[in-house]
Amino acid sequence: MKPPAINAQPTAASLLLAPSRKTTMRWLIPFLLVLLFLLTLIWLPRQAQQMEASERLEQLIADSLWVEQAIRFQLSRDDESMRIIGREIVNNHLHQDQFRARINALLRNNREFYRVTWLNVEGKPVASSDDFPISRSDLSEPSRMTEQRARQMRRPLYSPPAVPPGIAEPTLMDYHVPMFRDNHYVGSLVASYAVVRILNEMVPWWFAQDNEISLTDTDDSVIARRTSGGPGLNVYTHRRELELPGLTLVLHTNSTKSAPKLLPNLLVGSVIVLSLGLLWSLWALWRDINRRTQAEGALWKEAAFRAAMENSLITGMRARDLQGRITYVNPAFCKMVGIAAEQLVGKIPPMPYWAPEAIDEYQERFSNVLAGRITPQFETIFQRSNGERFPVLIFEAPLVDQNGKQTGWMGSILDISERKRAEDLNRTQEEKLQASARLASMGEIASTLAHELNQPLGAISSYATGALNMVKQGSLEPAALTPALEKIHAQAQRAGHVIRSVHQFVRKREPARSPLQIKQLIDNVTPLIELQAQQFFVVLQTQVPVPLPDVLGDAVLLEQVILNLTRNGIQAMTASAPERRILRIVAEVDRSQPGNEAVLVSVIDQGHGIAEDVAARLFSPFFSTKAEGMGMGLNICRTTIEFHGGTLTYTDNPAGGTIFRFSLPALGAATA
Repeated sequence: MKPPAINAQPTAASLLLAPSRKTTMRWLIPFLLVLLFLLTLIWLPRQAQQMEASERLEQLIADSLWVEQAIRFQLSRDDESMRIIGREIVNNHLHQDQFRARINALLRNNREFYRVTWLNVEGKPVASSDDFPISRSDLSEPSRMTEQRARQMRRPLYSPPAVPPGIAEPTLMDYHVPMFRDNHYVGSLVASYAVVRILNEMVPWWFAQDNEISLTDTDDSVIARRTSGGPGLNVYTHRRELELPGLTLVLHTNSTKSAPKLLPNLLVGSVIVLSLGLLWSLWALWRDINRRTQAEGALWKEAAFRAAMENSLITGMRARDLQGRITYVNPAFCKMVGIAAEQLVGKIPPMPYWAPEAIDEYQERFSNVLAGRITPQFETIFQRSNGERFPVLIFEAPLVDQNGKQTGWMGSILDISERKRAEDLNRTQEEKLQASARLASMGEIASTLAHELNQPLGAISSYATGALNMVKQGSLEPAALTPALEKIHAQAQRAGHVIRSVHQFVRKREPARSPLQIKQLIDNVTPLIELQAQQFFVVLQTQVPVPLPDVLGDAVLLEQVILNLTRNGIQAMTASAPERRILRIVAEVDRSQPGNEAVLVSVIDQGHGIAEDVAARLFSPFFSTKAEGMGMGLNICRTTIEFHGGTLTYTDNPAGGTIFRFSLPALGAATA
């Protein structure tokens, strides 16, 4: 038998225990939340401090890698220049009397050089960039050993930095370039670098302001140091080896920034202020939402009323912005051209309703629109989606916003097909009155037209018949088809010329100097310039008289200079009025210096010009006014022209814009 059920009655203890547990839980949860909030306030500053320290160190490493690449890039360019000069000496293209002028032109833009000396087989100076040439015995002991090792290995080597014997000079790092002719040693080029100038000239100023930079050897002996922003604090440091032919240097960077400070009080106060600001923002947002809801309701009613009114119109309406892009069309316009609104809104010229035969007229009017000039009323023709043409009458007026600023143009379009038909019918009736006179002259007109068309039609028929006969007889002569294929051949030649120009431009090869014609250089890059000019509606004009003296140079390098200068000119005119977007290339003979005839090439634009603060650093490396630019275009152009013995300068265009000019010695002057 089961025991009888016992009814459990609540006791006083159980009645007191339940509310006590509820009260404890009610206080415990907020306490835990507050504790969690305080722990978060303590953890967040420390975490932020660690993250900021990590970010600073990562940024220092990234910047150090960039500086190393910049130094390596400049040394590579210097190496290439020395190799080219060495080849010219070996090939007897550069003589002793020309050496100093050539080297000084190079040293003007490469201030890291201390001197460049040409030594003969006995180690005696042949020519030097300064007035105190040195011999092999004047070099430091490490430099002499490196010079001997470079001759043995037959390749350029860097010597360990050292102070040469004799008078007090800066620490120099010599770059020895041995020269051989038919496997016989004929001398060396010794390019001496002032190590401290490597840091001063190749390290950007913004990096030097925040870091102490030093160059050391592998034993951490300091060779040169730059402390523009003060000594480093040894908080964020990085060490990067700089491997050079025959030498290893170490680039040390020591940031002048201290460790991030911990500011918990400021953070807590910021959290409280932000919390109060959040509550106020929520209240303001709720109030603003109510106002916006009411405004949107009124705007919806107004938009519905305007849409109903516009949909009831039989006049087409079209709105365009300042760039000519369609922003609105009404149903009447869509029905008129037979194209849906979603296919029109956002379109820019050429428009799908433009008739091909009137494309020049449309482009001219569109250029006037971009220039801010519109014709209030004019007639033209449109085409429907099925290709049918129809005449339209267009009224246009500026669109102005609530601030009085123009935002575009609104146009009303009327289909005047019926009016044109009535005008044509009236004109037909009037023409019937003169039918007799016209019929009398029709015979003469028809005879003249038949005579004019008979010769080309007869020639076409003869060519076609002759070609068919030769095909049937198996004796087809290619020359017989030449007249019919000339236009196709010309277009194929033009396309092939563009492809060859692009291929030759990007093809990597060693520089080779040969006699060149300036006109041929400009003709080679003209297709490439026109491709860029068409994107910005720029007109290209060239003025190259024939004949011009030949110049001695590398075609690809000089074509790159012309292309860079013209690209800068095109980009400078993007904000100019369409009628001013004219880029001119002018070549002429420069006889300003007797006995030194040169060819002068000018690239003339009508753009925004060059500001005074930009002009002072225009040719500096790594300086650019463009956000994506590297700042090396004009610097490379100037180096290339000076490599060819010329100069690159610029002046303001009196008509607005800038004129870049570079001169190249004529072939007779260059070889004199």
